[in-house]
Amino acid sequence: MKRNGYAGVQSNMRLHLSLTPNKKPVPFNYQHQLTGALHKWLGENELHDKISLYSFSWLRGKAERVDGGLNFPNGAKWFISFWESKYGSDLIQGIVDKPDVLYGMKVDEVKVAKTPSFNNEQRFKVASPVLVRKNVDHESRKHLTFKDDDVDEFLSRALNRKLSEAGLENSFEPLKVTFDKTYPSPKTKLVNLKGTQLRANFCPVIIKGNPKAIEFAWNVGVGELTGSGFGALS
Repeated sequence: MKRNGYAGVQSNMRLHLSLTPNKKPVPFNYQHQLTGALHKWLGENELHDKISLYSFSWLRGKAERVDGGLNFPNGAKWFISFWESKYGSDLIQGIVDKPDVLYGMKVDEVKVAKTPSFNNEQRFKVASPVLVRKNVDHESRKHLTFKDDDVDEFLSRALNRKLSEAGLENSFEPLKVTFDKTYPSPKTKLVNLKGTQLRANFCPVIIKGNPKAIEFAWNVGVGELTGSGFGALS
């Protein structure tokens, strides 16, 4: 396995992984297995018990539908982003030691991405669908879509909670997150996460705020459950 571009731990980290072709069909709802691979590589950690200050994409690349799932004949791409750089070295070592991901796919190459420079207003495509929910009562929650009037309010709340979790709430003004209302083809997808049905959004987002805070968002993602494969930004 090749490692390119790694020159010490950065203040944040995005790893781009190249995966070999699968040997068995990949189920349509494979996302929880990506979470499993990530935590396998990290070893024992406290990330399960915290608000996720990391995010990861879905598999990207040419995919063919086969009986019961997907086939990636040319392999796939996958990225993982962390705001807390302390996990970066452990993650890379874990990948080297145990490169298996899922259904015969293995990590063939790791590249560390250079963090872009951002403006005060930045549009992002989503690399995994964005999950937004609000409490209806003590027992139920409503899934919000790009069509709901209050969806941007709850998008912004979720991201600013992460700023607070990272101890940055006093460093920056609150961020404002909106779905891109000019995007011509937004859609939703019902995702089965280990038996739970979640309605999430495929629609670009626009984030307004301090460029360094937007850099934070680029790493941690938007919406809920970014640590389970939702809301990654590209």
